Amino acid sequence: MNISNVSTNMIGWVAIATGVVGLLGFVFIILFFSVGQPFGTLNDYCIGLTAILSLVLVWMLYPGYHALFPFLSKVALVIATMGAILVLVGSLLAITDTKGWFLSGLYMAAGNAMIGLWLMVLSYSALRDNSFPQSLAIFGLISAVILALGLVAIPGIFRGIDSKEYEFTLFNSIWWTSSLGYLALLPTWSIFLGRFLLRQ
Repeated sequence: MNISNVSTNMIGWVAIATGVVGLLGFVFIILFFSVGQPFGTLNDYCIGLTAILSLVLVWMLYPGYHALFPFLSKVALVIATMGAILVLVGSLLAITDTKGWFLSGLYMAAGNAMIGLWLMVLSYSALRDNSFPQSLAIFGLISAVILALGLVAIPGIFRGIDSKEYEFTLFNSIWWTSSLGYLALLPTWSIFLGRFLLRQ
């Protein structure tokens, strides 16, 4: 992966900003379950903003690994862009109370799963050419796999499934597990990436 020295610092700070906002959202969702509103809404704002910053990061990193995987990198770029849009839709549905938290969560899980597919391609590329530390690339792959679990939410979006209460089912357990990916793992990976790039 080839990243120019001029852009390395910029990408590093964008990565750190992505991680900080994402982890702030994680704190807000914990506070929501322990205290209540307005922390749930603040979490929705953070998830949406994290998606925007993630998309900026996706586009900034794209030239660096495009040469190694010309076709796959383009596909990953398109999928990540679509994913970020889905996350934004989910965030807006939740913030405006247009739909219930369940359907909004399906949008967020599916969108972040698509961003996870991009992360999988990027991390594999980094492993191939040793452009990232091996630990960072492997952590990226693990995070990507957990994020990708959110793909099971896509049928629920098409069916318009919404609910006021959480029911413990295999389907719900899988996409809820994926939320660990975008609430904690992806932000943490982003911060590690940023720190690595800023040291270059």
